[in-house]
Amino acid sequence: MEGSRSETENPNAAAPPAAPRSCYSSFWTRVEEKFCTWHMVKMLALGQLLSLLICGTAVASQYLAMVYHVNTPMLQSFINYCLLLLTYTTSLAFRKDGDNLLQILKRKWWKYILLGVADVEANYAIVKAYQYTTLTSVQLLDCFGIPVLMALSWFILRARYRPIHFIAVAVCLVGVGTMVGADILAGRKEGEGIAVVVGDILVLVGASLYAISNVSEEYIVKNLSRLEFLGMVGLFGTVISGLQLGIVEHKDIANIQWNWKIALLFVAFALCMFALYSFMPLVIKVTSATSVNLGILTADLYSLFFGLFLFGYKFSALYIVSFVIIMVGFIMYCATPTHHAEALSSSLPLATSTGFDNLALKIEENRLDAATVSPVQRKESRAVETVTTTAAL
Repeated sequence: MEGSRSETENPNAAAPPAAPRSCYSSFWTRVEEKFCTWHMVKMLALGQLLSLLICGTAVASQYLAMVYHVNTPMLQSFINYCLLLLTYTTSLAFRKDGDNLLQILKRKWWKYILLGVADVEANYAIVKAYQYTTLTSVQLLDCFGIPVLMALSWFILRARYRPIHFIAVAVCLVGVGTMVGADILAGRKEGEGIAVVVGDILVLVGASLYAISNVSEEYIVKNLSRLEFLGMVGLFGTVISGLQLGIVEHKDIANIQWNWKIALLFVAFALCMFALYSFMPLVIKVTSATSVNLGILTADLYSLFFGLFLFGYKFSALYIVSFVIIMVGFIMYCATPTHHAEALSSSLPLATSTGFDNLALKIEENRLDAATVSPVQRKESRAVETVTTTAAL
């Protein structure tokens, strides 16, 4: 009894060895910890929300073109920029907790003019390309923007990628190729194009301009503010698209036979585009421009699914396969975060702003550093100072 009691009460007694975990269970545990997270679910949901908004703009534009023979992409974009102007530029003009509209214009007006040109012309070039080349060419060449975006992120945002990111991008592009193959097998043809080379060049230019706009958006949203990006894009986008509208589309607008259905389609396009511009900075801020562009590759598939009911498209099982492939690539990319190279302090330009934000940040860092010093460290520091002073005397 005493022996058994001592064994029971002995806290130092060795515990029985745990059963070894199988490699199979360990593998699935790691997979669950990496992929089955709330962050991943949120990224998937936000990415597909953006895809649905893009799908809404595509369906509205296609319905206007096919049913009512209305081809006015610049007018549609102009309405969206006007909404951004009324909502975000006005808020930026009365902003009190940071740089307002006038202060931003004084320092960076030319930069936002270039950004406005890139954004407006990217939208126009892609839509205009459909008049010259085939749908297959647009879908394939539009993916050119992803490697351009990654290259710009590498040099401008100093993003650094791991091999898994390049594999994930390749998987997504395979999914796009599968979608194009499904179009061909389903016999979906929308003209052969009247000048294929011109259309292909427009797609490449539009994809590159989209990449420039998205990289600029990521930098502004993460380093400045979402309000500044949307306010300045709304201001200069309205001016640039309005001027271009009067030059290239005034005849097409005059020929529109307006009715409530056409007006409703314009409103639907504008609301979807406005929501897309409003939500995309939020998604980019928590992810990156590259991951967002990979996630919205499914927008064409959503448009195809709506086209089954609205435009009589033929269904192919490869559409489902391509959707799954794109989502797998997107999950692979988001599961492994990118990292950023630290810029050398000597290569950084001096701040040209009022400096209050940088000064406040420096004061806050010093205060936090002082707060993290323990009493023991303070006592040791005082002792070292006393010994140094005594030795000097």
